[in-house]
Amino acid sequence: MKIAILSRKSSLYSTRRLVESAKLRGHQVEVINHSKCYMVMERENPAVYIGTRLIQDVDAIIPRIGASVTFYGSAVIRQFEMQKVFTTVSSLALIRSRDKLRSLQIMTKAGVDIPKTAFADHSSDIDYLIQQVGGPPVIIKLLEGTQGLGVVLAETQNAAKSVLEAFYGLQANILVQEYIKEAGGADVRAFVVDGKVVASMKRQSKKGDFRSNLHRGGEGKAIELSEQEIEMAEKAAKAMSLPICGVDMLQSQRGPLIIEVNSSPGLEGIEGATKVDIAGKIIEYVERNYQKSHEDKKDKIGL
Repeated sequence: MKIAILSRKSSLYSTRRLVESAKLRGHQVEVINHSKCYMVMERENPAVYIGTRLIQDVDAIIPRIGASVTFYGSAVIRQFEMQKVFTTVSSLALIRSRDKLRSLQIMTKAGVDIPKTAFADHSSDIDYLIQQVGGPPVIIKLLEGTQGLGVVLAETQNAAKSVLEAFYGLQANILVQEYIKEAGGADVRAFVVDGKVVASMKRQSKKGDFRSNLHRGGEGKAIELSEQEIEMAEKAAKAMSLPICGVDMLQSQRGPLIIEVNSSPGLEGIEGATKVDIAGKIIEYVERNYQKSHEDKKDKIGL
């Protein structure tokens, strides 16, 4: 099988591990910088080029699309989808997952539990927004923030109002979310492959910070999830149409609360903490589902 990994850097840990795992299983694999691709569209001939080379005869793609290039990356995925190339994340699922507000709306409709969240576009609603999520302390999030950036803990009413007024003044889109005190500055990352949780770790924030992201200095260790946590993680992945994803949740007194579903989760932290060969499981998923999609195509044309 010829597999293309869409990644801006072949030296990244996740990209390297996927390449190693694909080669180990006998596949031809290439890392393609999606940000340097360009697309040509004409009737019944959706083409993808990098430089002067036409990218062709690809059986499957594994997108590793950073948040800063979501729009362009999703367009590249869509071009491959038009060629009937199997992809581990669809262009639509990628776009949905990067929109925090849309993600929460989709998940709540599907019965996924989340921290109570409010959204408004008017500074006159500030007091009521804070009241709706249980009062201070509250979490304030920029919709465009990633890896813990653009996330603020406002511990008092005045602090929350000041932060919200500042963000509104900058015409930023923000969410106000209840603070889950009992989580103790930690969250849980469940890694889902083929719709099932295959590994999980607890991420603890560093001293003096409430954000548990590993990029912000948090520490991760392997953890065994409860049946309820596994069920909620898999339910969130299904709601977001992401068979491969990282599901982040808080452990609260009322059960697991999903805070985000990451469509391009990093492998380094969770493989290091759990010692699970997640890259290998992803390649196995590609093999199973590429074969299935290939057989479906044959059935449709009567072969």
